[in-house]
Amino acid sequence: MPTPTSADNCYGLTELIGTIAALREHCPWMGALTHESLVEYLIEEAYEVVDSIEAGAVDDELRGELGDVLLQVVLHARLAEERGSFDFEAVAADINAKMIRRNRHVFKPDGSLQESFPASVEEIILKWDAAKRAEKPEREDPFEGIPPHLPALAAAQKSLDRAVRAGLDVDAQGAPAGVVVPVIPATEEALGELLLAVVAGAREQGLDAERALRAAVRSFQNSQARPS
Repeated sequence: MPTPTSADNCYGLTELIGTIAALREHCPWMGALTHESLVEYLIEEAYEVVDSIEAGAVDDELRGELGDVLLQVVLHARLAEERGSFDFEAVAADINAKMIRRNRHVFKPDGSLQESFPASVEEIILKWDAAKRAEKPEREDPFEGIPPHLPALAAAQKSLDRAVRAGLDVDAQGAPAGVVVPVIPATEEALGELLLAVVAGAREQGLDAERALRAAVRSFQNSQARPS
């Protein structure tokens, strides 16, 4: 078998898709996999990529972790192909079309490049949000589409980002009566120590910090919901 080079268009991906198809047919363990049974692996592999990046991993390690995530995508696409729904090529085509559609600041509708490009991130965000609204004009809830099973901190961050971009009030000083809003440290390291101290205090009180924040995020989303 010849060694693939950069000139071999999609060589590795084509080989991977074929390998997974063969494993699905001939490996009893792989053949028994379902979308549902793969969920835990998808989450695990995604977190391993995060760990690799935050640990400053060398490129070889990061490449390996990204390959594990790609494997999950190929597997899910293969399962769908077997039941006659869609295949990996359709997944790739859909996300490519979405990137062109959403990034009007870079692409024309036919996929060719614009003559000029925006100079600021703020302008890019405005164009991105406008493209999303054009796709789903019926969507009025700015929090729709936030995965309900995100970790509470990630859900809080994304909810606040969505609220700001929707022009909603996210003033931290609007906390409930009796709640003292701490001074936020200037560095992520110090912020992490503050958050850990909050969790430690919650634990001493017999409270679940993750569940508490998740409930607070839901309450925030409900309070900011647009009237129907």
